[in-house]
This record gives sequence, C-alpha cells and structure tokens, in this order.
Amino acid sequence: MITVSNVSLRFGERKLFDDVNLKFTPGNCYGLIGANGAGKSTFLKILSGEMETQTGSVSMSPGERLSILKQNQFEFDNVEVLQTVIRGNQRLFEVMQEKDAIYMKENFTDEDGIRAAELEGEFADMNGWEAETDASILLRGLGIGEDLHYKLMGELEAGEKVKILLAQALFGKPDVLLLDEPTNNLDIKAIAWLEEFLINFENTVIVVSHDRHFLNKVCTHIADVDFGKIQLYVGNYDFWYESSQLALRMASDQNKKKEEKIKELQAFIARFSANASKSKQATSRKKLLDKISLDDIRPSTRRYPYVGFTQEREVGNDILMVEDLSKTIDGEKLFSDVRFTMNKGDKIVILGDNDIAKTAFLKILMGEMEPDSGSLKWGITTSRSYFPKENGEFFDNVDINLVEWLRQFSPQDETESFLRGFLGRMLFSGEEVLKKAKVLSGGEKVRCMLSKMMLSNANVLILDEPTNHLDLESITAVNNGLTNFKGQIIFTSHDHQFIQTVANRIIEITPDGIIDKQMTYDEYLEFKN
Repeated sequence: MITVSNVSLRFGERKLFDDVNLKFTPGNCYGLIGANGAGKSTFLKILSGEMETQTGSVSMSPGERLSILKQNQFEFDNVEVLQTVIRGNQRLFEVMQEKDAIYMKENFTDEDGIRAAELEGEFADMNGWEAETDASILLRGLGIGEDLHYKLMGELEAGEKVKILLAQALFGKPDVLLLDEPTNNLDIKAIAWLEEFLINFENTVIVVSHDRHFLNKVCTHIADVDFGKIQLYVGNYDFWYESSQLALRMASDQNKKKEEKIKELQAFIARFSANASKSKQATSRKKLLDKISLDDIRPSTRRYPYVGFTQEREVGNDILMVEDLSKTIDGEKLFSDVRFTMNKGDKIVILGDNDIAKTAFLKILMGEMEPDSGSLKWGITTSRSYFPKENGEFFDNVDINLVEWLRQFSPQDETESFLRGFLGRMLFSGEEVLKKAKVLSGGEKVRCMLSKMMLSNANVLILDEPTNHLDLESITAVNNGLTNFKGQIIFTSHDHQFIQTVANRIIEITPDGIIDKQMTYDEYLEFKN
C-alpha cells in the first residue's frame, strides 16, 4: 500500500495540486488522468521519490518494494538484456553480484563463507533461483525472443528497448508498480499481453496512459488530477468520462428531482456493471460501482475541442481504385501488388507492422510519393484532405499568428471574427490566437492541422496517426468527429478504441500484399487469432 498525506506542489505561482490525501491499496489498478500539464508524470515522480514534495509525505508499508518504468533507453546500453530485467529488483541484483564476487575469490576465508551463507539465504527468500526464468518469461510475453536475451541493450532497436525496460519494471512482483505511458511503442500483441498481466496482478498499480482501451481494460479506479486536487473514482476510464458527463447534465437540470437523478444514476451504473468479463478484477469493480451515490460523481473542468467534419459534396460511385502498387525504400520492400477499390461509406484503417510502409502508402495516395510500380485513380467527384504524421513544414520558421495561419487554408476569404471563433472551438481562446505558428507545442499543431482539414469540407479524409501528441480529451473529440463524419476515411492509428469505433473496413499491408476485410477491428483481431 502507498499512502499520500497532505502533499502539495507549486511551480512559482502555478499550483499543480495541494492537500492531496490518498491511499492506493493492493489488488487495484489506478489510472492517473488529467489535462496536459496537470501534473500526472510529476505526481508519479513524487510517488517514486524522484521528486520532493513541498508539503506532506508519501509512505509505503514497511518492507514493500516499489518499481517504476524507466524512460531512459540508453541507461543500460552496456548491460545484457536478461541482466537489465533482473535489475528491476535492485536488491536481488546486488545480492547476486556480491555472491558471485565472493565465489570468484582465490583465497576464500571463513568470513567469506559466513557472508556467502547469509547471501544465499537472502537470495533464496527473493526466489533468486527462478530469476532468469522469470525474466525470460516476461521478455517472451512482450515479444523479445530468446535470441536477444544475452545481447547488450546497446545492440537493440528502440522499440525492443522499450519492451525490456517494461519487463524490468514488472520483474519480481513489486508491491507498488508505477507505469508512465507503458503502451507507447508497443505492438498489439505486447499490449494485449500487458493488459492480461496487469488484470491478474495482485499488488498496487498506478498508471498514466493516453490509451483509452488500455485504461478501460486494466483500471479498477481513476485518479483524476483536476481542480488542483487528485480525486479517486471507482471504475475504468469510460465510466469516469460518462459519469462526469452525467454529472454535468444533472447539474444543469436544476428542476429534476433528486429521486429522478438517483434513478438515472442507478440505471447508468447498471449499464456499466453489466461487464461480460469474469475476471476477479471485474467482479471487484462491479461491487464497488454498486456503492456509488450521487455525491460521488462530479462534473469535470476538462475542455474538449470541437472536431466536426462536413463534406461540401457527396462522392459519386467512383472513389478510389488502386492497382498493383509496390514500393521499396533503401532496399527494403515495403509492400507489393496492393490492389483494392474504395466504396462509398468506407472508413478504412491501414494496419501493418511497418509504420514506414503505412506512411509511404498514404503519401502515394496523396501524390506526395511515387510508387515503384502500379497505379491509382481518384474519382472526379472526390475532394481530399490529408493529415500527415510529420507536420513540421507547416509550422517551422512560420512567422505568422494562428489567425493568419488558418486563413491560408480557408476556401473563402473568411473574416478574422470567423477564424477566431473557429480557433476558439479548438481551444485557442483570447490572445492565444495571436501566438506565432512556429512556437506551438505538438498537441497545438495537431489541433491546427485538424482545423485546416475541417475548413476544407473534403469528402475523403486521409489521416496518418491523428491522435499523436493529443491528450485524452482531444483524442475523444477527434474520435467522435470521425465517427460522425458522413464521408470516407483512410487512416492509420495505434489506438485500439479509436480504430474499433471509427473503422468499418480493415486493410493490413504486408510485404507480399494486403489482407482486406469488411469488419470491425475487434472482429479482425479474432479473425487473425
């Protein structure tokens, strides 16, 4: 268990949170959420002891071990993979090192024998004889094959290092596990494995993530950084989101009687409690939900951008025909013989293990890259708008404010008042619209690019990882905007919930062709298994 007592933190005049009093108990997984800059990662650093509090304290039950997901991919470059994982239990690693050093001595004294016996006892208590086996199981679960287990970390790719550092955090059944964006750069199989691991984990987990599907699968509670406080709520992310929206509606309807509100809350809880999962965690969550009262749900201060796409004209029957497209870059075959026809109403997600291949494919569709062979033809009734993964060319060294930046992409000569209003709906309020385009953050650039797309009124949207750099609120808004769009979409994403709710057709690119299925993402994953 980890206990937070009267913790406060300020940076100058800015208050992140104050007077935080929480208990994180074993058997629960807490999703730590909040707007960008609210202090989620900072709070994890306070819990881990990496950062001091200005008031209050953080304490753990005596003898318990805390483990964190390290972010520095280069820290263990000179260490073997398996040993890097075992270092997740630092005391076990130290015992192994000292024990081995004693046994390597040429002159083995009686004192050495006594010390070795002490270390052997401690080693056995920590299940040291199973350490390499346990580390190997974690690595294989995350997709790191045994051929890599004895290589140096420095020899591995960045994506492989991320998985190994995650295995390090999970190693040795820590009592408290702190995970900051653990699904970043993980493939679908690794994320699914991690979800199952955490669902069955019996100790305390506190996790920050922008992956809503992940938070919904693993979390028993949500810790919300809002109002300068951190408030605990029972349930997963969807329950928190829907209950905060319900609280807003109830608060605005002052005429509704309390009895009616209680009935609405009970119906709401019943819907979320009807979870098909038989896991111990889901059963525990259901019991907790049943105890929620009206006073337990509160509106949120979160601001959601408005994302809504309209098409100026509907497409005709001919939209897109792709014939035998192939592409090789730097000697690597990305795809070959890709052929398909896009139909009216298609919302196609492009899947594949190779992100470079997916981006290259979208660039070819937009005419920004030439295929090695094959052809494509867009219908004459189509109009297209493109969201590239890399958007630096639109902002770097662009010395104009956001109103003027957006004016460039307005099909009509819109007034400043209109453009300001448009930017305001995308959370650029007041004087923020006079910011220079070149100084925007990653998330602000994405919101500008989405504004550009909305102004185009195109009937075909092509988007390459549109949720990168966005907070949960903006991801939700983009998700809803694309779900409600009446036109056609081709997109890439690593966000499970985003794909599941937007796509109605799956095209997976492989080096030797494509798999093309008219189905949802969850249905496709079942088909693949």
